[in-house]
Amino acid sequence: MDRSAAGGEAAGNCPRNLPKYVVSSTLEDLGWRNSTVLRGEVVNEVSKLKQTVEGDIVVYASGRLVRTLMEHDLVDELRLMTHPFVLGGGERLFGETGERKPLRLAGARTVGDSLVLLTYRPLRDA
Repeated sequence: MDRSAAGGEAAGNCPRNLPKYVVSSTLEDLGWRNSTVLRGEVVNEVSKLKQTVEGDIVVYASGRLVRTLMEHDLVDELRLMTHPFVLGGGERLFGETGERKPLRLAGARTVGDSLVLLTYRPLRDA
């Protein structure tokens, strides 16, 4: 997970300069600048993190973590990048979920010639 300013990837906010939080039960020393291991129960750790971190908390490429956070209503916004190719099989994006989690489209934009960035927000009272 990275914490990023809402403004994006400005020179001072490039990923290597941002604080990084890694969920792990086995790692001790990450060897990365500005990095912290979140140990213990992930829902409690991320709940505490959301109370103390200013700005966005971004999860990169961890569907399992995102599913867990969504199950516990810890996701405020979901950004999906759609790439234009089709595979014959694969894993469901969110796997099996415990209950229905309705989302509302908050934004859509193209990136380059063929990618689409979709932004969704959970409907908490639906």
